[in-house]
Amino acid sequence: MIQSRTLFEKILSLLQGSSWALAILGGIYTFLLFFPFGFLTALLLATFLFLVSFFFVVVFEIAQIQIDKLEELRKQTKLLEKLAQHLDDETLSHY
Repeated sequence: MIQSRTLFEKILSLLQGSSWALAILGGIYTFLLFFPFGFLTALLLATFLFLVSFFFVVVFEIAQIQIDKLEELRKQTKLLEKLAQHLDDETLSHY
């Protein structure tokens, strides 16, 4: 079943991808840029940039999980309302 995605979800997906690209490519670029100053310095700076970028990956992933959770709760609420309505109709018809 294909679901239509909102504009916010599309933007969120784009931000997730760009955060991954920034984390990976930014880390590699920083490492190569600072490599002439020493291996350890380049490694530390690249790791720091990767961790900062990865923080945004985690934030956007948490936002996506919360959206998915909200959609699931809406589905469950609809099912419970149908069930409650069905039970109310059933008990009234017996009397």
